[in-house]
Amino acid sequence: MPFEYEINPVAIEQESFRQIRELTDLSDLSREEQQVVMRIVHSIGMPEVASQVRFSQHACAQGLQALSENKPILCDAEMVKQGITKRMISQPPLCFLNDPQAPELAKARGETRSMAAVELWQDHLADAVVVIGNAPTALFRLLENIEDGGPTPALIIGMPVGFVGAAESKQALWDLHEQLGIDCITLLGRQGGSAVSSATCNALLRCNRGEWY
Repeated sequence: MPFEYEINPVAIEQESFRQIRELTDLSDLSREEQQVVMRIVHSIGMPEVASQVRFSQHACAQGLQALSENKPILCDAEMVKQGITKRMISQPPLCFLNDPQAPELAKARGETRSMAAVELWQDHLADAVVVIGNAPTALFRLLENIEDGGPTPALIIGMPVGFVGAAESKQALWDLHEQLGIDCITLLGRQGGSAVSSATCNALLRCNRGEWY
């Protein structure tokens, strides 16, 4: 038998964001922060995560400027890279997880490939937008490198998912961001992932294009 369901993509999206606004309290957020939180909720289907999102003081402004200037977008995983909407960027995001040097470096150091891939970011990291949605070890390594005097990105979107190190890495990012002089957007707790982190970057890209919900 035929099913009754909405097939108009514009109507689906508009109704989704209408419901998200109804189900979440966005009153204390700036216009840009609201867009980010709504996109996060939309990507994960859980309005309750809105209260777990954290923004540093200049996170959105820094991210918007870097993206408008076509600064590099660095991703910890290919799924994160593929989730960033290509029509809104002029150059592809960078991910070094599958670079031939990454497994060799990881094996030599006895660490994860994600950590080794972060080491390959160095020439691209200054003023970049970093999007981490998979590997807590990548976020920890990035924080270590910045603490040791390494290049500082314009914005870190730190939202790795999982049970080992995910919540801890994001809490470390939030606790240390002022001390390290970095701006960040994070989703505290175990939840996160490729879709959530790329949706956050996409929300900022949409703001720069004047696409508001």
